[in-house]
Amino acid sequence: MDARINLFGNALAGKVLKHINSANKVVHDSILPVTTQELVKIRASQINGCGFCTDMHTKDATAAGETQQRLNLVATWREAKVFTEAERAALELAEQGTRIADAAGGVTDEAWANAAKHFDEDELAALISLIAIINAYNRVNVIIQQPAGDYQPGQFG
Repeated sequence: MDARINLFGNALAGKVLKHINSANKVVHDSILPVTTQELVKIRASQINGCGFCTDMHTKDATAAGETQQRLNLVATWREAKVFTEAERAALELAEQGTRIADAAGGVTDEAWANAAKHFDEDELAALISLIAIINAYNRVNVIIQQPAGDYQPGQFG
């Protein structure tokens, strides 16, 4: 199985991805905990049906020390007792931000207030940016049907 287009071999796509990658690096280097970042990336990728990103971020999270139990429960985080209140707030914001087209009002005031209880303004800015960035990556990979399974941790960085 091959992707519909080789984004890495296309000059225009390469330029676009360079900018998305630069934005991602800013978020990665922010004060938002890396564990929270990976959980958000995994959850958005699951919702969007992006196998490539789900594979990548579960492997990156594992390489960073995340437990298999927590990774197994990301999709059902509401029923799982293994996530902190801050992580749960981030996952809720990620879900609502990812499913924005499905909600007449977008992200609810309740989800925003809950996230604001756990994250300062810089962390919130990073979290919002991360949700937008992972959704962009997901959409690109889903549209081109980027195959999943071959990613190796650290492959792109």
